[in-house]
Amino acid sequence: MSESLYLEDVFVGQRFVTPSHLLTVDEIKAFASAYDPQPFHTDEEAAKDSFFKGLAASGWHTAAISMRLQVDSGPKIAGG
Repeated sequence: MSESLYLEDVFVGQRFVTPSHLLTVDEIKAFASAYDPQPFHTDEEAAKDSFFKGLAASGWHTAAISMRLQVDSGPKIAGG
């Protein structure tokens, strides 16, 4: 999206499409080891006994990736 938007230009239900990002096991473990070292993020065997029943990416990690994709693909914020 090339045009800049102001907050009042954005409406409920509006969608913005970004590229995708495929997470690898190594990325999940590296991020978790540094920032969210819970066993279901860092240890595949321990994760099997968790609520997730397997390795799960940290919510902080997925939020950071989402932010990067949004910044890279738009919309462009007016005045920013």
